[in-house]
Amino acid sequence: MKKTILREYARLIVRSGVNVQKGQDVLIYAGLDQPEFVQMVVEEAYKAKARKVTVNWSYQPLQKLHVRYQSLKTLGTVEAWEEARLQHYVDILPCRIHLVSEDPDGLKGVNLEKMAKGHQASYQIVKPYADQRQNKEQWCIAAVPGAAWAKKVFPDLSRNQAIEKLWQAILSTSRVDDDPVAAWEAHNRDLKARCDYLNRLDIESLHYTADNGTDLTWHDAGAQFCGGGEESLQGIFYNPNIPTEECFISPKRGLAEGIVYATKPLSYQGQLIEGFSIRFAEGKAVEVHAEKNEELLRTMIGMDEGAAYLGECALVPQSSPIAQCGYLFYNTLFDENAACHLALGMGFADTIRDYQNKTLEECRSYGVNDSMIHEDFMIGCDTMNIDAHTRDGRVVPEFSETETGRFNILSMTTAVRLSPYGGFFRPSGRKFPAVLYGMGSGRAEWEARRR
Repeated sequence: MKKTILREYARLIVRSGVNVQKGQDVLIYAGLDQPEFVQMVVEEAYKAKARKVTVNWSYQPLQKLHVRYQSLKTLGTVEAWEEARLQHYVDILPCRIHLVSEDPDGLKGVNLEKMAKGHQASYQIVKPYADQRQNKEQWCIAAVPGAAWAKKVFPDLSRNQAIEKLWQAILSTSRVDDDPVAAWEAHNRDLKARCDYLNRLDIESLHYTADNGTDLTWHDAGAQFCGGGEESLQGIFYNPNIPTEECFISPKRGLAEGIVYATKPLSYQGQLIEGFSIRFAEGKAVEVHAEKNEELLRTMIGMDEGAAYLGECALVPQSSPIAQCGYLFYNTLFDENAACHLALGMGFADTIRDYQNKTLEECRSYGVNDSMIHEDFMIGCDTMNIDAHTRDGRVVPEFSETETGRFNILSMTTAVRLSPYGGFFRPSGRKFPAVLYGMGSGRAEWEARRR
């Protein structure tokens, strides 16, 4: 891959991802796969006037050795110097950049029970510090193509060819073009417009159905749809996910009923869970099945009390670049942006309306779930219908089949477009709400397209 393009990607992560401010510290978490690219990110951070940049390297084979040879007590211990470092991060609020590149099967064969118990023990120490940083720091997750990951996505290519192909997919779906910063500014405007539309509907619940057996309803926690960039409590705008295509919301804990079937594998703790379903009753996952790694799925929802409850519900247009490229990435950062998805575990306090003037505890009192995990899994498919039930008694189709084809309220390619005049369009004599079109010009474009 050309260094000039990679340099633009590194600049995007620093400038639009975490949006480093003069004098801020930067923490970079990365595997050993792409040292040259990490060097570029470090340099771009310093060019943005970062005070100090620290790189924390990771390597999956070492993680497997730690789990194998450390005692459970040691595995779950947070040393005094590590706790002092956590407090230091609370004090200075560094920018955090996570560069994911892991092998989706890289922890296969590890002792799941031991690793889970170690995480549970250490999390009790780590959690208070994480809570103090929530919504106050800038962070961003982006990707670089590890060799094993690339071969998983493109098994028929050579190692170098697979890495190059995955680089191309990452850069394309991340909108790295001649001016990626400007591209992301436009993308954020589009996502905000879509979220604004959804929030104006005043949705009380969403009902999902699909031919694969999915039939699920969840309810709102007094939250709002968010998407794209966010603003920290310090007033700094940043993009936590590169790429992203979702409009997401945190549902109310305890109010989800039905069953969902995953449509893509879930990579969890370096292993793949495949062909799985989850049944919810009173908001809690009470029954799970999986064709592969069912025990791992059970371990995941048992990590703590909140792990079995929903923390996020996200709508993704079928026209998203990731959906259109047709690849299965075996990586949540990408696969979640190819299909509508849910997440088990921690919800987002910043989806609560007026969260800036509320404490974290007040946000959670609205029903935002709390957990040590946040694991997205994909449920979107071609036959999925989603109906929004509003507080004033309307039923609004978000995704559905119509006489004119697929109706997708978030799609930029559907025949129905946003009207600047408000109201509803009526294709084929039926009444449907106007659909957001981030780059359209309203009624004239609608009239041109319907002809």
